[in-house]
Amino acid sequence: MTSVNAPGVAPWRDTARTVGERVESLLAELTLEEKVAQLGSVWVQDDDPGGVAPLQDRFATSARLEDRLARGQGHLTRVYGTAPISPEEGAERLRSLQRLVTAANRFGIPAIAHEECLTGFATYGATAYPTPLAWAATFDPGLVERLAAAIGADLRAAGVHQGLSPVLDVVRDYRWGRVEETLGEDPYLVGQLGAAYVRGLEGAGVIATLKHFAGYASSRAARNHAPVSVGPRELADVVLPPFETALREGGARSVMNSYTDLDGVPAGASAQLLRGLLREEWGFEGTVVADYWAIPFLASMHGVAEDDAEAGAVALRAGIDVELPETVSYGERLVAEVRAGRVAEALVDESVRRVLRQKVELGLLDGGVPEARPVELDGRRNRALARAVAERSVVLLHNPAATLPLDPRTTARIAIVGPCADDPRTLLGCYAFPNHVLDRYPGHGMGLPIASIADRLADEFPEALLEHEVGADVSGDDTSGIAAAAALAARSDLVLLFVGDRAGLFGGGTSGEGCDAPDLRLPGPQPELVEAVLATGTPVVLVVVSGRPYALGQYKDRVAAAVQAFLPGVEGGAALAGVLSGRVNPSGRLPVQIPVSPAINPSTYLQPPLGRRTDGITVLDPTPAFAFGHGLSYTPVEYVSLAVDRAECATDGSVGVTVTVRNAGDRPAEEVVQLYASDPVAEVARPVAQLVGFARVPLEPRQTRTVTFDVPTDAFSYTGIDLHRIVDPGAIVLSAGPSAEAPLRTTIHLRGDTVVLDHTRRLTTRTRLG
Repeated sequence: MTSVNAPGVAPWRDTARTVGERVESLLAELTLEEKVAQLGSVWVQDDDPGGVAPLQDRFATSARLEDRLARGQGHLTRVYGTAPISPEEGAERLRSLQRLVTAANRFGIPAIAHEECLTGFATYGATAYPTPLAWAATFDPGLVERLAAAIGADLRAAGVHQGLSPVLDVVRDYRWGRVEETLGEDPYLVGQLGAAYVRGLEGAGVIATLKHFAGYASSRAARNHAPVSVGPRELADVVLPPFETALREGGARSVMNSYTDLDGVPAGASAQLLRGLLREEWGFEGTVVADYWAIPFLASMHGVAEDDAEAGAVALRAGIDVELPETVSYGERLVAEVRAGRVAEALVDESVRRVLRQKVELGLLDGGVPEARPVELDGRRNRALARAVAERSVVLLHNPAATLPLDPRTTARIAIVGPCADDPRTLLGCYAFPNHVLDRYPGHGMGLPIASIADRLADEFPEALLEHEVGADVSGDDTSGIAAAAALAARSDLVLLFVGDRAGLFGGGTSGEGCDAPDLRLPGPQPELVEAVLATGTPVVLVVVSGRPYALGQYKDRVAAAVQAFLPGVEGGAALAGVLSGRVNPSGRLPVQIPVSPAINPSTYLQPPLGRRTDGITVLDPTPAFAFGHGLSYTPVEYVSLAVDRAECATDGSVGVTVTVRNAGDRPAEEVVQLYASDPVAEVARPVAQLVGFARVPLEPRQTRTVTFDVPTDAFSYTGIDLHRIVDPGAIVLSAGPSAEAPLRTTIHLRGDTVVLDHTRRLTTRTRLG
């Protein structure tokens, strides 16, 4: 460690000093121009990347790189993640850019390099893990944390300092294109898994970035970038808790603003949200980074600023520290706003302090060019994790006659039908590099080996006669192949029918960013394909490989079995084949509901009584085909009992809840035990059921086990009439089971005064297996 008094050592490079001392010593030396440079970013693009960010072509810059790097730089944007370059090329490019950045400023300050990491390191040849919606289906925070730690280790070794994940938007409408990027529709589940991901990424030394703060998934009509009209109670009780959990229990050091407006106020212009709530109330000390182009959007899309310069002033005053992905509204424009007295330099200093603090924490002020080295991006560790997540995420929806599992030694004639069977891209999310970038570079293929579902089925069932017909694509209107698929189905003993999505960006897919759906029927001509195959009378196992839940009500009682996989990644083919054969006992659970009708969006399960009523007040029934939390196994698990350690509890206390489950079958299982609560009489209308705890319980054949939940009464809190979060006295109904339709229930009574809670409330229900 360098001595404090070492001669010739700048105080900001002296590692024996405190972080604060180092930051303040450097800040005092910077000119206004040098300070503002730390709040900007540079995106170096060798050719036209087209379409990896919204309206990207509008803000493309022709300025020389040397001019853009003058006086330093805060961030380097996606050095690895925009074009198909090898790890060696990426590492050398990053080292070269960092040398330019450090040489361009008086103090040799490197930049923070950030990348996308939603389904793994978004670069050429890196493992494309299952989508976050698939992580959510695992209900397994420990596995998600290990996954994030592996992603973080790859990023850090490659010289990347910040990852733009996780997405903590709570699903409110399944038609929204980015459902696949989320962790589902329940704020407790989203918060727990989001915090786990953050712990894994931050534990690897990479800054996690929570997005999109806040309300992005609540847009009108499920349109990307559309306005949001949620009330303050929905915002407080549904939208915000996952962010609070990931900050407090995950330790995230960065937050990204949402593109949307909340009741007319763009998130990027909301000092109430970014300063009042995030910093003053929650105590957040990290950086707020702009979603790509979100600052100039304040002028061009929201109309709350006259031009790009005023947009920069509005954003800084609101609380955005760093402009991404390019410096448009900060830089020289922001300097001019400060010089003109329209922005206080003290606000610039606040943001620069936060950026420099992170650079100290990352070792970027210790001297020299940051290390960046080639790393194996698709090795055995990554593949094992990808397969574990995929296997645990597959949901067995329906199996009334025990058609599944299929005997792996079967000699049956099996028809493999559907567009998702033989197209590996249908296994991947929109932020997986093959779908995110490589569709514009067809000569580069997939960038890594990905076996299709059909390939893995051939491995899984070597003695069966497997024949394949696509039948129809996931999009378009070509139905010419349906007749051949139906003919194959008619002469087969069983049909494995694989339908769903191919993810992409901004209309380039049926799921993904900017790929919002008008309704929830299977996209393209797939409904006609399903009907034609069902009409043959051959038993059909329907397998949906998708980024959102589609309406399956019309098929539920006509298929022999149904399986749901939420874009399960590079090992998804093996995972699905294993579930179909029984090599893998399915244990995934739905983090979203499966609707009955494509035209009746059931919203989410978090409905008050009025939201579920159908008794004569409407002809529209919102009941789902399959409930939130639902998922079957190949062995029967019985819910034996639900017991509480007290019938009465103080409003500021906790209650112990013990659920006993029994594996009544002959094979091991993992049961996801779920605990729900409802408040039948409250100041405001409350959900009929809301998740307050869950646990994965391994069960050997015929084994009985208990899981005990230590539930804080804070879990029963809600935003009352006066918009304060409260726990009030009265009855609470607790229910436990394998889904939100939980069979076991009991009632406890909260006694005492109404308690008003703040951001220090307890956010997590602890669990103990017995």
